[in-house]
Amino acid sequence: MTWLFVLALALIAGTIGGLIGFGSSLILMPALVLAVGPLEAVPMIAIAGLMANLSRMAVWWREVEWRVAAVFSATAAPAAALGARTFVALDARTLQLTLGFFFVAMIPARRWLLASGFRIGLPGMALVGAGIGLLSGLVTTVGPINTPFFLAYGLVKGAFVSTEAAASALMGLSKAGVFQSFGALPPETLAKGVAVGTALTAGSWASKHLMARIDAAHFTYLMDAVLLVAASIMLTTA
Repeated sequence: MTWLFVLALALIAGTIGGLIGFGSSLILMPALVLAVGPLEAVPMIAIAGLMANLSRMAVWWREVEWRVAAVFSATAAPAAALGARTFVALDARTLQLTLGFFFVAMIPARRWLLASGFRIGLPGMALVGAGIGLLSGLVTTVGPINTPFFLAYGLVKGAFVSTEAAASALMGLSKAGVFQSFGALPPETLAKGVAVGTALTAGSWASKHLMARIDAAHFTYLMDAVLLVAASIMLTTA
């Protein structure tokens, strides 16, 4: 019953993530932490998130801004590997506390970035990639704080979702390699991650038919609520 719930939640999370470009990992993380603990949940999310991002790329393939994805990933991918290496050295309680406080901090940080009206070019995306890549390796999900930078470059709708997904997929490959190298991704964990990723992928494809009907701004308060709930679960269990 636990895994039926997780897979159903993954389908919903994949649909929401496909619509607004982030949120899948945030929605899933608390459920997976409660089901398997944070040390197994983070590598699972890395695999599932990689599959979801690849599916978003496939859905909006023709709209990917490859230059942006390449410049961002050039610094984000190695930084994500460094963050993932740091993650495997953390104990479960420290990880849960880190995740909880980070989720809380993302609420005002995302709102400030969106409200500031700043613009960013390719050199700026390279600088941002290093910081976000490091955070991604440590806390797995950085979508809410990652999003404003891609929007500030001028990407919208399909171009935004696909380009952010391409950059995140490259970070995901980097993290998965580190987790595998340090024994944090045994076959059982990999299989669970693939199962969750399959449900996320199905949600991503379903979201394409809803994109034209739903304004992403409607999800702003929903994502803040998800962040608060996720943070509360992490801090309480820690």
